[in-house]
Amino acid sequence: MLNPKRAWIRQLIALATFLALWEAAGRADLLNPLYMPMPSSIWDALVELFAGGRIWIHMEATFTAALAGLVIGIVVGIVLGVVAALIPVVAELLEPVMLLLNAVPRVILAPLFVIWLGIGLASKVALAFILVAVVIFFTVFTGIRQVDRRLVERIVTLGGGRSALLRHVYLPSVTAWVLGNLKVAVGFAFTGAVVGEFVAASRGLGYLLSFAQSTFNSALMMALVLLIMAVVLVIFGLASRLEKRLLRWN
Repeated sequence: MLNPKRAWIRQLIALATFLALWEAAGRADLLNPLYMPMPSSIWDALVELFAGGRIWIHMEATFTAALAGLVIGIVVGIVLGVVAALIPVVAELLEPVMLLLNAVPRVILAPLFVIWLGIGLASKVALAFILVAVVIFFTVFTGIRQVDRRLVERIVTLGGGRSALLRHVYLPSVTAWVLGNLKVAVGFAFTGAVVGEFVAASRGLGYLLSFAQSTFNSALMMALVLLIMAVVLVIFGLASRLEKRLLRWN
């Protein structure tokens, strides 16, 4: 029987084997380097990015847009979700709008935000914000509506009003729901930032991806994709630790 604690060892062995076969196929001219560069070429492109120091200004731009959109989206999504869940009139007006935004691929708004807000930071923050806010809104809105009615009835029976319900029932639940979907929100935030930069920007990882595409530099493109994946995985790890720490009461 396989030991689950040794799973990471098996995963590393499988990854190393895959990379070795990929490299061997490239060196044997079985792969076209224009479309599928060897792992060593991708590594060289990644090292060149950091060695020249030009990657930092692009990472700063993407991080700033993604994190700003993430924070604003979480705050606005929570507020709108709570208000819509507790006030039926607001839900009647707001829910159709959010459903429409959720039904349409929100990344197609990137060109529109560029027209409205320019190619600077604002358009990237706006796209990241929209992606995150819709997810958090439905997380909170649906969660509050599905909260255990027995808890609500007990608070009301003991004489608690709406403020007591918010403090003792809804806010703890909202915290758990938002933290549980934090990884999804982080992914959407970086998607918004990178896609916005890919459409129109003067710096950022998305801008570098667009440049690599226009020059048919597939090694650089794959290096940038791996870099973005590594950054998001690190943030996922931090989000998981934060979730475990804050939800120990749960």
